Amino acid sequence: MNKTRSKLQNIAVNLRARAAIIEALRRHFRDQGFLEVETPSRLPFPAPERHIDLEPSGDWFLMASPELQMKRLVAAGFDKVFQLCRCFRAGEQGARHQPEFTMLEWYRQGADLDGLMSDCEQLVSACAAAVGQRDSLKYQAARIDLRTPWPRLEVRDAFERFASWRPGAHPDPDRFDLDMVDKVEPNLPVDRPVFLFHYPAAMASLARLHPGDPAVAERVELYIGGLELGNGFVELVDASEQRTRFLEETAYRKKLGKPSWPLDEKFLAALENGLPPCAGLALGVDRLVMLLCDAATIDEVIAFPVSEL
Repeated sequence: MNKTRSKLQNIAVNLRARAAIIEALRRHFRDQGFLEVETPSRLPFPAPERHIDLEPSGDWFLMASPELQMKRLVAAGFDKVFQLCRCFRAGEQGARHQPEFTMLEWYRQGADLDGLMSDCEQLVSACAAAVGQRDSLKYQAARIDLRTPWPRLEVRDAFERFASWRPGAHPDPDRFDLDMVDKVEPNLPVDRPVFLFHYPAAMASLARLHPGDPAVAERVELYIGGLELGNGFVELVDASEQRTRFLEETAYRKKLGKPSWPLDEKFLAALENGLPPCAGLALGVDRLVMLLCDAATIDEVIAFPVSEL
């Protein structure tokens, strides 16, 4: 028996669970009236983000996220859309990362942060039920209570509690990232899912600033069992402000010695023509399957990780 066949047999249960979870994802969104869409995997002008490095594909790039194209669809009049797609990021490989991975993204008009968090609760609960998990599940020796509503924690409160400082609108990015990884994330509860929300204004280049507190952006991340599963925004719809933020991200990349590229003018034109108030969230499907299968590594829930190619 060759190595690949043996490996696939060992993860057969997880691969069957993965199929059931993806079926549940689609069923959930269709039942909610969402349209499933597809956008290109190769792009000439990705969104400039300081910590995301891209895989070239000829003179273009493999998609790191379908966000800009999906928001163009919302701007064109599609009020509720979702997509399951393959995304690519250079240099991301480890127990929770693969350079090619499966992403779920959805957007809907009129949604706010509370709506996004409610979407997550309903979606994860539906997927858990599809594999026989309901009010709770076990992940890596921890019993996780899935009963809703899930706890919500403001980012500045989390930093004050776990890192002993309270970030403002423009914290030092290196200090913020380091303390998030070393102090905040390890201390989040593992017996309950938790939403971190209201990130510093400088930490969300595509999110709207909070109307009542411009020091924070309307961004939320979902953590379950120590896994970062989802990242969502109330979307920035101001084209001029978005251009400014893209240029700031591009300048930061250049400061770090990273490559940059021209701005996506068609996306900015869609904002100028009118993107209605909306919100969207990206969720890592492979990590969701890890959680629901009690898998310690991402390699255990995909048929062909890089190590098998």
